[in-house]
Amino acid sequence: MSKPVAYIADHLRHVLINGASAPHTAEVQRFFKDEIQSRGWYTGELRKLARRFTKVIRKEEGLDYLVEVADNLFHGNMLEEKVLAVLLLEPCVGDFQEKHFKLFEEWLGRVSTWADHDALVQYLIGHMMVADPRRLRRVFAWAKSADRWHRRAAAVALLRGTNKGLFWDEVQRVTGVLLEDEDDMVRKGLGWLLRETARYDAKRTLPLLMSIRRQAPRLVLRTACERLSGEQRTRVLARATV
Repeated sequence: MSKPVAYIADHLRHVLINGASAPHTAEVQRFFKDEIQSRGWYTGELRKLARRFTKVIRKEEGLDYLVEVADNLFHGNMLEEKVLAVLLLEPCVGDFQEKHFKLFEEWLGRVSTWADHDALVQYLIGHMMVADPRRLRRVFAWAKSADRWHRRAAAVALLRGTNKGLFWDEVQRVTGVLLEDEDDMVRKGLGWLLRETARYDAKRTLPLLMSIRRQAPRLVLRTACERLSGEQRTRVLARATV
């Protein structure tokens, strides 16, 4: 008889406690500036832990049981619990269905920091957007959300696609919606998206950046220009907003 999902999730929480690093916890606190709860794990070690448990749990209990364990962990308060939840599922992303996408969308409401947000959106949601572009319609609902993390997700969810030369129309539309957002987390997400789009295709992206340079926050533009040539960067930032 299978052990309850909560039993396995709690076991993983104990593993996180036993492997915690007090010195690195302080580093994490300083890095995030805001007060967060962390066990002090490095991402590389978390990934190794996740890889071991993913293989065992999926083999013994199946994919849906593994998803339930991850769902339990993503309800946690600790940063590592949420990141571990994502890393447990990352190797299985090609097997997920629409019900899983809806679950991961619900997880956006439990996000605590940009770290667990970006892990969730990049490693799971972004992959599923590429797998089924019909899911892109959710991006535009998130872009109008009152929640900062949903709005950031509207940009970050497109990264997987834009790195493959996809989603150009969606990048332009999302840029228009998020351009005047006042939240720095959202601005950084949009700048990140435009930077990666410019990295893949600077020739096509440069006119977009030129067209928004007088209304876009400088944080967005400076981030977007990081992969451009010096001459291109100067053109975009000239007379840009503060």
